[in-house]
Amino acid sequence: MQYRRVYVEGGCYFFTLALADRKSDLLVQNINHLRAAFKTVKQNHPFEIDAIVVLPDHLHCLWTLPRNDYNYSMRWSLIKANFSRRIPKNELVKFSRIKRGERGIWQRRFWEHTIRDEKDFYNHIEYIHHNPVKHGYVSNAKDWPYSSIHFFA
Repeated sequence: MQYRRVYVEGGCYFFTLALADRKSDLLVQNINHLRAAFKTVKQNHPFEIDAIVVLPDHLHCLWTLPRNDYNYSMRWSLIKANFSRRIPKNELVKFSRIKRGERGIWQRRFWEHTIRDEKDFYNHIEYIHHNPVKHGYVSNAKDWPYSSIHFFA
């Protein structure tokens, strides 16, 4: 079955990306590399990060793309590749990935949801910011250091 993504020029989207190894803490251990990857891609392909949380093995974020632009898939591909190039090659790589010249860091796919209205926007911000509590990392969302909640407080 072919998965079809929704692309809206200047759209706002909620995303979930996960590591291939869901037991890993690679994202928080390499948070500076992840931030650098975002910064590098944003310089060449602008977008707004409306909210974000980075957990050890996955991240959630809300983006708004520029007018006349809909290509979030390309941006994610660049961010994932840029981050991967910055960290040592010591992950387990399955044969199927080796054949494609891939590393074993990220899950191939990501989940996206097109934001429909203001209520949907704020519900997803709330979900993003409370995700560390949901997963038991902290009891108060403001205690998680890798979250945009600190810009909202």
